[in-house]
Amino acid sequence: MKKFLNWSLLLPIVAWLAYFLGWAEGAQIVQIITGALLIGAVLAAVHHSEVIAARVGEPFGTILLAVAITVIEVALIIALMMSGGEKALYLARDTVFSAVMLILNAIIGICILVGSAKHFEQSFQKESVNTALVSLIAILVLTLILPNYTTSVSGPQYSEAQLIFIAFACLAIYGTFLLVQTVRHKNYFLNQTEGGEEIIVHGEVTPTKTKVTLSLIFLLISLAVVVLLAKAFSPTIEAAVIEAGLPTSLVGVLIAAVVLLPEGMAAIIAARKNNLQVSLNLALGSALASIGLTIPSVVFVSRLFGLNVVLGLDTKSMILLGLSVFTVMLSLSKGKTNILYGVVLLVNLVAYVFTVIFP
Repeated sequence: MKKFLNWSLLLPIVAWLAYFLGWAEGAQIVQIITGALLIGAVLAAVHHSEVIAARVGEPFGTILLAVAITVIEVALIIALMMSGGEKALYLARDTVFSAVMLILNAIIGICILVGSAKHFEQSFQKESVNTALVSLIAILVLTLILPNYTTSVSGPQYSEAQLIFIAFACLAIYGTFLLVQTVRHKNYFLNQTEGGEEIIVHGEVTPTKTKVTLSLIFLLISLAVVVLLAKAFSPTIEAAVIEAGLPTSLVGVLIAAVVLLPEGMAAIIAARKNNLQVSLNLALGSALASIGLTIPSVVFVSRLFGLNVVLGLDTKSMILLGLSVFTVMLSLSKGKTNILYGVVLLVNLVAYVFTVIFP
């Protein structure tokens, strides 16, 4: 009985009750309580992902967390697309762009900054970063930049044939990346640096099968309620943003930040433990999963129901995306990090948010 009274099991269940009871749209004090439950669900997701990672090892643990939250996020995007409206045209593009910008600048930047502040200099395997960045850059250009320069359809859109090709291209690149990460070159993604600490959960190097199964179930429960509560809070956040005189485009950034909290916290915890390899596996893997799974899913739904989709970014967004990718490439090109790289990435993040507020 004591096992089922664990905070990591109780908090997600209570958070689900809060979601079904509509607390996110209630009185202010109720919203504060619901917000605390959301953070509790995030912490529970991080805890359960660490339990699973301790059992299955790397890089499978980080892949599971990245793919699980991306699948739930994709389901939410598709549900919103089906509800229609003018914003549905840009929903997939804006969601993917916000997620990638936050992962590259916020998550990686904070991980490098926190890790360098505590351990001075951290090492990782360059091969893993090169493999992930090659895949990510190709997908980003094909999905978010190239639509601006095709001529089959006017505007930053692909034709139906082009959309189908891009969907298969994303799946081919992401699928091959997973094959490389888990089979052919798995050693690229393992922490082989000196002084790297093995993640131990409550003193257990290898949790029992029962505990891992329970953690897998509650990881999915936790991630699902985080995404749904983030969506439920969106009207409140939007009202607060409008009341503060800020542009509504900031709402998408804030919602994406909440959705990425479980991955971000897991990555930061790993960096503090001097396991930057796990942090980078999680961050870059999440960016790849976010775009590599979202775009094909959106293409399938848009073709099935005859919906239009706009993927091309505007000029300002393309410049910021290019700056972020180029900075990450240079920061991770030597296999070692220092505090400067983290600061530069966080400045890029501030520039992104600042230009959202003051376009």
